[in-house]
Amino acid sequence: MGIKDIEVETLDGEPTTLGALGDKVLLVVNVASKCGLTPQYTGLEKLQERFGARGFSVVGFPCNQFAGQEPGSASEIQTFCSTTYGVTFPLFAKTEVNGPGRHPLYAALTATPDADGEAGDVQWNFEKFLVDTDGSILARFRPRIEPEDEAVLKSIEAALP
Repeated sequence: MGIKDIEVETLDGEPTTLGALGDKVLLVVNVASKCGLTPQYTGLEKLQERFGARGFSVVGFPCNQFAGQEPGSASEIQTFCSTTYGVTFPLFAKTEVNGPGRHPLYAALTATPDADGEAGDVQWNFEKFLVDTDGSILARFRPRIEPEDEAVLKSIEAALP
């Protein structure tokens, strides 16, 4: 079973997989509405707009594991993201990214090292993982790396057809 075959839940609680999004390059991000890094939603949406027509999608997984920075319900999260940041990319159900309740998707993602060769736990909200069309994990970007950072842009460009 590949990473795109792992069952996840939509923000509405419906079972699905990342593979259901089609043959796309994905940027998987654990997101939060009340975090100092929350303004990264703007950059994530810009990536969606810039590369979406070329077979790319950002996918957001709300996470409340870091200082309770995603306390909202699914409808509150959806409303906040769409009205505050104009988010059009898919959002999924709240997900645990670390610890004993870590979702199987994040168990696979966190095995991938970052640019410094470090794998392991997600450090904070807005950690980013670039996933190829075949489900290969291409890159990992730590939370403080902005979505429109040159390294992120180059990695996305290299992965797209």
